Amino acid sequence: MAWAYLFFAGLCEIGWPIGLKLGWSTAGLRYGWLAFAIACIIASGGLLVLALREIPVGTAYAVWTGIGAVGAFLVGITLFGDANTALRWASVALITAGIIGLKLA
Repeated sequence: MAWAYLFFAGLCEIGWPIGLKLGWSTAGLRYGWLAFAIACIIASGGLLVLALREIPVGTAYAVWTGIGAVGAFLVGITLFGDANTALRWASVALITAGIIGLKLA
């Protein structure tokens, strides 16, 4: 169950930067998106605490941030038009390989 908690904590890690990005516009603050970001931060931390009961802290932290980083990268490309280069994809592949390696170790 701890790995499920960690996976969902990682998904919440994707949500808060999206909420922060959408929560600020040239027209000012968008409070609904900022509230979404705060909810994702709280959920992510809470789920990480549950995962840490069984998963070593170094492994859990690396997987948690890795899921968030890869997910935010994918969302950035698909929704926000972030740069889509071979070097960025290769770097994300290395992060993903690290996450898989930690899970298997």
